[in-house]
Amino acid sequence: MTTTKAGVLRRPFGRTGLSVSEIGFGGWGIGKSMWGRTDDAESLRALHTALESGINYFDTAFAYGHGHSEKLIAKLLKDARQSEIVVSTKIPPKNMQWPARPMTPLPLAFPPDWIVQCVEKSLRNLGVAALPLEQFHVWTDAWLKDPIWPEVGDTITRLKKEGKILHFGVSLNSDDPESGLKLVGSGLADQIQVLFNLFDQRAADRLFPLCREKGVAVVVRCPFDEGGLTGALTPETRFEPEDFRSYYFAGERLTETCRRVQSLKSVALGPKASNLITAALKYCLSFSAVSTVIPGMRRTAHVLQNIAASDGNYYDEGELKALAEHRWVRDFYR
Repeated sequence: MTTTKAGVLRRPFGRTGLSVSEIGFGGWGIGKSMWGRTDDAESLRALHTALESGINYFDTAFAYGHGHSEKLIAKLLKDARQSEIVVSTKIPPKNMQWPARPMTPLPLAFPPDWIVQCVEKSLRNLGVAALPLEQFHVWTDAWLKDPIWPEVGDTITRLKKEGKILHFGVSLNSDDPESGLKLVGSGLADQIQVLFNLFDQRAADRLFPLCREKGVAVVVRCPFDEGGLTGALTPETRFEPEDFRSYYFAGERLTETCRRVQSLKSVALGPKASNLITAALKYCLSFSAVSTVIPGMRRTAHVLQNIAASDGNYYDEGELKALAEHRWVRDFYR
């Protein structure tokens, strides 16, 4: 690990040769879709604060507000040295189906012409000549055996040769962190993005060790379980109708989440983490396979809270064993 002038530690991004801030900027929330009301001016302040604080990894996707998140990040790029920033974006499946299903033919999700079309759109939205990292927004290893996979692979290779994308990866299904093991083993992916947090710890079982072996960068998303692991929610919390968390935490889900959070605090909090936000991020950063963690940052306050976790003082083997007792596997996205 290395330290930036602003103090945020950096880690190697797999075998790519890139160095990224271990706290990255999650750009879903600033896309003005599914997270309730969002103010563009505040989103831009958060982006600039992140850059000034040493964050150089910015994650976005075309699906985040139909390019709105990408266009906001483009404004940041205009005011900064682009060579210092690593932007990752994602191609949505053409059938707009999340998560990916093994029985879905690859031509319905990522036909070659769709891949090229989406790359061109993201290049325009971001105002750049090359995308540092382009990802498929969903993935299933079943696609490796699809008849058009060789053509898809050739398309990605061609886009790399043309300089339009520099590195390629995928974002794994939230309900199955092992759905990309064959892809990692194949050597075709430079990066894997996966859901991982104090509750859903499955990615550490097989995915992380394999990524380390193959030199594949790991990007962790949802370290706060969509807010459940921030310590800010109570059983009485209510979300705006357009906020997807109104169904993510529907019924008894929120009450059960809060109950488990209270139990978790007795183990997670202490000298290394005085609050749950810091604890959640430090848990993810305690695994050497992880290159960066990308919590959503819609406000400047989010940025300042998150970067405080980057201090190199993470959980040791004994502490991780105690935290493993709080593993809670479930899929609230369905």
